[in-house]
Amino acid sequence: MIATEAEARAWLRETLRADGPAMDRLDRLVALLGEENLRQNLVSRASLEAVWRRHIVDSAQLLCHVPRESAVPWLDLGTGAGFPGLVVAALLPDSEVVLVESRARRIEWLQRACDVLDLRKVRIVGDRLERVASFDARVISARAFAPLDRLVEMAARFSTSDTLWLLPKGRSAPQELESLRGWNHLFHVEQSLTDPEAGIVIGRLLGRKGHNQP
Repeated sequence: MIATEAEARAWLRETLRADGPAMDRLDRLVALLGEENLRQNLVSRASLEAVWRRHIVDSAQLLCHVPRESAVPWLDLGTGAGFPGLVVAALLPDSEVVLVESRARRIEWLQRACDVLDLRKVRIVGDRLERVASFDARVISARAFAPLDRLVEMAARFSTSDTLWLLPKGRSAPQELESLRGWNHLFHVEQSLTDPEAGIVIGRLLGRKGHNQP
């Protein structure tokens, strides 16, 4: 379990093999987040005291579950403050990452962060998910976007049987997974590296029960 800011930074370098340019991008992201948080409430002020553990590594740990060469396009739903989508993009700057966010001030923040960090492969879709054109994603992520059953209902059209879903769910992960009905899936819960009470729903969606698998 990662418990300190020093451990969080060390984990990025040692486990994810984040190189100097990647760490520089994350440093700039942290600085930008602190500045923007004075203008709009992107994250709780208290969480900024442990930003590397609470937000950066909490997002980056998702990369442990997917081969880098199979991570594109990565679709991040309800990106908001940029987690996990901006962190993924900062660590994989040559990979296509699609950030979906409907709130105007959040969209402006995401665009500014991408410009400053020179994240040219990021595509920001400023609209409600229901109006986003369908495409086949290799990875779908969402952090604090919607309950699992509603999230799956809204995002299934972006998923194939090869799509990996990575959904940080906090302490509600087992209950939300247990409550998921009407779908064939291979989801399970993994322990978060940053919170002993938090879980991540991980796996593949096979289709609606009673329908042919995609």
